[in-house]
Amino acid sequence: MEKLRREFYNRDTVQVARDLLGRDIVRVLSDGTQLVCRITETEAYVGAIDKACHAYNYRRTPRTETLFAQPGTAYIYLIYGMYHCLNFVTEPEGEPCAVLIRGAVPVKNGDIIAENRFGRKCEDMTAYQRRHFLNGPGKLCLGLGLTRAQNGLDLLGDELFLSHGNPPLSEQIRVGTRIGIDYAQEAVDFPWRFWLEE
Repeated sequence: MEKLRREFYNRDTVQVARDLLGRDIVRVLSDGTQLVCRITETEAYVGAIDKACHAYNYRRTPRTETLFAQPGTAYIYLIYGMYHCLNFVTEPEGEPCAVLIRGAVPVKNGDIIAENRFGRKCEDMTAYQRRHFLNGPGKLCLGLGLTRAQNGLDLLGDELFLSHGNPPLSEQIRVGTRIGIDYAQEAVDFPWRFWLEE
């Protein structure tokens, strides 16, 4: 699979968030097995102006340091003390911007992804589990076995990367406000969430 190049990430974050729809996340396990998911939902976060971003106004902490890394870096953090969230750092190094991956669908080795999520193969999942397989950032990280251990990975490396996948037509893309950021004042209304109509 041909990897997306650094230039893909080194662009306007909102545009990258839109362009990530339909791209494939490839997670390579220690034995060489590839888990592949296609991105269906994203959210953009722009630290300079975005009160929903962990690094709003260039705030640097041990947690946010990865947001200042070179574009094409994985930023993985923990929420509620139990769920991991996968982000891809965007824009030039030093600009704290990233795209959160909110949802995906399995493309390859779905049984392994299902085992990670539910302890069962795809064919044994309930209807509820099928509907809620990878439709949330924490669910996606569980399915792909991603934790803080992968925070800071270079997306041009061999453990975690993106390939071209199957980008959607523009009419398939929906745009709206982001989820779960009620505290973020005017940033609540930024139309920086993108998803694919099922």
